[in-house]
Amino acid sequence: MLNKLLAVIKNKHFLSLAGNIIMSGLGMLTTAIIYRSLTLAEVGIWVIFQTTILFVDTFRSGFLTTAFIKFYAGATPERAAEVVGSTWYIALGITGTLILLNLPVLFFMEYIQDGGYILFLKYFGLTYILSLPWFIASCVLQGEQRFDRLLYVRFVNQGSFILIVVLLLIFGKASLLTVLYAYLASHGITSLYTLLMRWTRLNTLGKRTKETTLTIFNFGKFSVGTTLSSNMFRLSDVAIINHFLGAAPVAIYNLGQTLMQLVEIPLRSFAATGMPSLSAAYNQNSRSEVIYIMKKYIGLITVVLIPAAIVAVLLADVPIYLIGGGKYVGTEAANVFRLFMTFALLYPADRFFALTLDVIHKPKINFYKVLAMLAANIIFDILGVMLFKSIYGIAIATVFPTLIAVIVGYIALNRYHKFPFLSVYELGVSEAKIYLTQIKQKIRR
Repeated sequence: MLNKLLAVIKNKHFLSLAGNIIMSGLGMLTTAIIYRSLTLAEVGIWVIFQTTILFVDTFRSGFLTTAFIKFYAGATPERAAEVVGSTWYIALGITGTLILLNLPVLFFMEYIQDGGYILFLKYFGLTYILSLPWFIASCVLQGEQRFDRLLYVRFVNQGSFILIVVLLLIFGKASLLTVLYAYLASHGITSLYTLLMRWTRLNTLGKRTKETTLTIFNFGKFSVGTTLSSNMFRLSDVAIINHFLGAAPVAIYNLGQTLMQLVEIPLRSFAATGMPSLSAAYNQNSRSEVIYIMKKYIGLITVVLIPAAIVAVLLADVPIYLIGGGKYVGTEAANVFRLFMTFALLYPADRFFALTLDVIHKPKINFYKVLAMLAANIIFDILGVMLFKSIYGIAIATVFPTLIAVIVGYIALNRYHKFPFLSVYELGVSEAKIYLTQIKQKIRR
């Protein structure tokens, strides 16, 4: 029994899922602490700052993460060293370029009135530098499928931030600025940890090659579109709410959206473990296997999400109270969460269609698809907020870019290997039945 338990715990799927559950739990705990530490307007400013930071960071993480894993996984030691060194080289180039672009803006700060963007412009460069080593370490650990070590890294990052913010609360020093300093400190602590553990592979920087650098760069310049999507839409949502409705509604909208971690947990976990399987099938030139693996992941995750969506719609006020506190009960936050959970049933198809397109060397389709999605998101956001005069318009508008993503992804993949759209969900139901039967048999034993 103990051996079986250890086998389950060491399983890469379990480690990935457990890691994402733990980190999402810590993320929600962090949100709860911040929502109780700051005023409604300050929370709105913090959300604007973090959303903008995450969006800009996507140019680095989106550019490199998928490309790194693709060329690093299964490579020879010599090739692996070239990939890590070349990734370091590109990451340093992206980091330096964005910081240089940010510097001239600092001389015009007096003309910027929005608190969230002021914080971003002042502290973006420092955040980007402090987070670089642990970002590279995360790529390496994911490429090696060391999800246990990846969990340690994320735990140090999130845990140190929570600990510092709690200490600030205890000593009565919690404010927007001190929370920001805690955020910077957590990045510095995490990077120092990964450097000491030698997970950053910094010594490979000298082993980079021009050929490998160009290979990663050429793949990454299109694959960045896949990762940009969620942060790009979030940024446009927040910017439009802030412009038309103010900072306080940003905080309310963000609270409803934060609970979407319930969906992101399985999506992130299975995307991390699914990509190597998809890549292996593609490298074996088995188109039918690539589509089968993709369909299985989409179908299973969607089946799991259906009961979660029903519970979320019925009990949305409970998590809103637990995370945001009493002052957010009766606001639009619960209904925003209900709307997002309803649309979320399309998210697995969106995510895995995009991931599969990257795997089969069609990142350009993802790139152009994201541009179309962004245009639709901005247009429908503006129409929604003008029509409803509230954040409901923004939440409802979310369904349109998601539909575009699913339709474009399906058409492109159907050209690669034909399959009926509904067969995705039929396979999901079949696989779910098989897993349930296996679980019942194990329980009876």
